[in-house]
Amino acid sequence: MRRMTATAKAARAAFRALSRASKLLARRTSLFVILAAAAAFWRPGAFAWVKGDAQSAVLGLIMLSMGLTLTAKDFAILAKSPGAMAIGAVAQYTVMPLLAWGIAKALRLPPELAAGLVLVGCCPGGVSSNVMSFLCKGDVAYSVGMTAVSTLLAPLATPFLTALLANAQVEVDAVGMFKSILWLTLLPVAAGGAANALFGRTRGFAALLEIMPGVAVACLMCIVGGVAAHDGQAFLRAGAVIFLAIFLHNTGGYVLGWCAAALFRMGRARRKTLSIEIGMQNAGMATVLAHRHFAAAPGAEAIAAASCVYHSITGALLAGLFLYMEKTDTLRKPTAASMSRTLTK
Repeated sequence: MRRMTATAKAARAAFRALSRASKLLARRTSLFVILAAAAAFWRPGAFAWVKGDAQSAVLGLIMLSMGLTLTAKDFAILAKSPGAMAIGAVAQYTVMPLLAWGIAKALRLPPELAAGLVLVGCCPGGVSSNVMSFLCKGDVAYSVGMTAVSTLLAPLATPFLTALLANAQVEVDAVGMFKSILWLTLLPVAAGGAANALFGRTRGFAALLEIMPGVAVACLMCIVGGVAAHDGQAFLRAGAVIFLAIFLHNTGGYVLGWCAAALFRMGRARRKTLSIEIGMQNAGMATVLAHRHFAAAPGAEAIAAASCVYHSITGALLAGLFLYMEKTDTLRKPTAASMSRTLTK
């Protein structure tokens, strides 16, 4: 009995440590992604294993972690707000793809970089956008719903749009990309959702959900580190133009996402959410797809991986800015108590 008690205490202590680590990784996503990229440049061998099937498995685990969080309530939210979901989906698959195509043309990017940027623009919203929406007090349910919808549309939308906008740059295998997205994203998300439906009310599943955000961030670190290890030198050689293209693409997504929400008179919480959802792409998915389908164009994978790092950093910074603005507005707004004291003076 004592031995079992000691084992149970050790298990609880281990879980608490994992839970704390998961929260830290989720809060400091951008920092840890940057550290992973730096470590890969310094010690490429540490991330050399992240390629091919291993890289695909890592992305699948990220998508599984997203699927595990989906509940019947999330799908009920989709049913209650079809208009808002439609606005988000249309913005997701028009703003970022066309913006990427326009930037590539304006900067006269080399074909492989142009194809990579377009691929990033044609991917669904990133999983970490849900975390950023939570941190800045956005509409988290809307964020989760939008990510789910854009991910479910990805097997059709991403290959079609990439072929339409990037086929002149490099040859795009739309059918092969469709199959890859189906296996890498839709099936893991569906498996996670099914697991939630079956075991969501159990204590063990609730404990699992506490550590999954950290698992997702760790997997994202592996993908970025893997690309930095394999294509880091090519990335450095084209660094300036890559950063300018990614800056314009990412910033334009944030601005146009906010403008789209304002145009349809959404509340502030949803404006923040739509801005983050549109600006932050699933560049990890783009990185894996570029590795699989643009093997002859390593620059495409390099710009996708750089986007992965950059979007994580700016997403965290934007969430912090939104939160600061929220706190500042709250301090400026007179409370009922302060107004009462003012009137009685």
